[in-house]
Amino acid sequence: MPPPSQLAIAAGAVTRLLKEEDSYHKELADQEAQVKTLEESIRNGGGDEDGNAEFMLKQNKTAVEQTRAVFGPLKERITAAVTKLEDQIAMAEESGGSEDLENAKNVLGQARARV
Repeated sequence: MPPPSQLAIAAGAVTRLLKEEDSYHKELADQEAQVKTLEESIRNGGGDEDGNAEFMLKQNKTAVEQTRAVFGPLKERITAAVTKLEDQIAMAEESGGSEDLENAKNVLGQARARV
């Protein structure tokens, strides 16, 4: 089996980064829901049995902020990967195309729709 082309590698990198971004968005939504649940529990006087609800709330808020901080650098990596993919597509088109070209164009379309 021949090694993957540079075009396939670039398309795979963009796909992986888009999946990573989706994963972080899901994680952020889960964390924010957990913070909201803890805040409501504390507000209603519930808390928890071992008395560390305030600490857990603080920890969860820190986790939310850390997850949000990931998005800036991740967007930069996606932009760089998309630029590389565009270059690889242009080179493939100049050289007469390849079997990976159609897939790469689809991945590029998905990335452009999100960026």
